[in-house]
Amino acid sequence: MNVFDVIKTVRVTEKGTLLSHTLNHYTVVADRRANKVQIRQAVQELFKVKVLDVRTMNVRGKLRRQRTAQAGKTSDWKKAIVTLKKGDKINLT
Repeated sequence: MNVFDVIKTVRVTEKGTLLSHTLNHYTVVADRRANKVQIRQAVQELFKVKVLDVRTMNVRGKLRRQRTAQAGKTSDWKKAIVTLKKGDKINLT
């Protein structure tokens, strides 16, 4: 799997921003088939940082209904919380 296939995007949320400033944790959306080793290698190669720890979780999609009788569902996705070495950071500009 290519590094661009493993890491889809970096999630920018209030909670994630607070974690990145205080504990140096960043939240990324990864491919559902990727494991922790692949995520670690992809983040290190893409952002040129040293990864200390990777935590992953599978997030289930939510049921949605918008002004219709038929219910829809958002996609399932994998969340990875990556801990970087002190002094390293991912520039999100």
